[in-house]
Amino acid sequence: MGIFSKFLSKIKVTELLHKPDLDELADELIAADIGADLAHAIIEQVQKMKSATPEESLHTVLLSHLSKKERTISTASGVTAVMVVGVNGTGKTTSVAKLAHNFQNRGTVVLAAADTFRAAAVEQLQTWGQRIGVEVISGKENSDPASVAFDAISKTQQLSAAFLLIDTAGRLHNKSDLMNELEKIKRVIEKVTPVSEVLLVIDATTGQNGLQQAKIFAEAVQVTGIVLTKLDGSARGGIALAIEDSLDIPIKFVGTGESIEDLAPFNPDEYVKGLIS
Repeated sequence: MGIFSKFLSKIKVTELLHKPDLDELADELIAADIGADLAHAIIEQVQKMKSATPEESLHTVLLSHLSKKERTISTASGVTAVMVVGVNGTGKTTSVAKLAHNFQNRGTVVLAAADTFRAAAVEQLQTWGQRIGVEVISGKENSDPASVAFDAISKTQQLSAAFLLIDTAGRLHNKSDLMNELEKIKRVIEKVTPVSEVLLVIDATTGQNGLQQAKIFAEAVQVTGIVLTKLDGSARGGIALAIEDSLDIPIKFVGTGESIEDLAPFNPDEYVKGLIS
């Protein structure tokens, strides 16, 4: 990404940052989708780190605003059930398939096509399932998503599968409807096994709107991690920092392309290096 590389290239390694530099840095931070409040907090911290080089100061401060929570997937001794949530258009269904492919070397995976209000999502997941050799449980169009989740957990037990991934509806009618729908799916699953993870898919190119989506879903259901899609160099990328600083929800995976292989664990240090180098 190298969002701040142009700015840093103009500053000598031995120089301290003065007000014009800091004003320019603030503009760069805001343009990178980090947000005004966080940008000014970062500037204040950078100002206090006068013993380090500008690049070292920025690296240390940016890293300090990322979550310290665990970034690996929490697994269960039996079935590891993972709900995947997010609005339509973020790459949610594709991310479910990528996660399934990622988990396949650790055991059998079952997918639940619980986004029943969008036929295209069900068909897309079924296509991915055929490609990677994973069973997809689905219902009739507009059927109850919770009933699909129930059928899927039953099938998971029959197969003694290690993972169940549930693709949920991506509509944002209002907070109440969203909460009720997601909580119902979670209740159905947890009659059989605990939900180990609730992963929220965010599109990195949506900027501060991604932060608002994260806030809404975090209110609706206990989000345990984020999958950040389209972080492939075209996105400004600062939204990852904004989300983690604001909500303390760790980004666990990043999507970097359209291929089934284009999903990687999020590395905080490499992410910050990518922003500034």
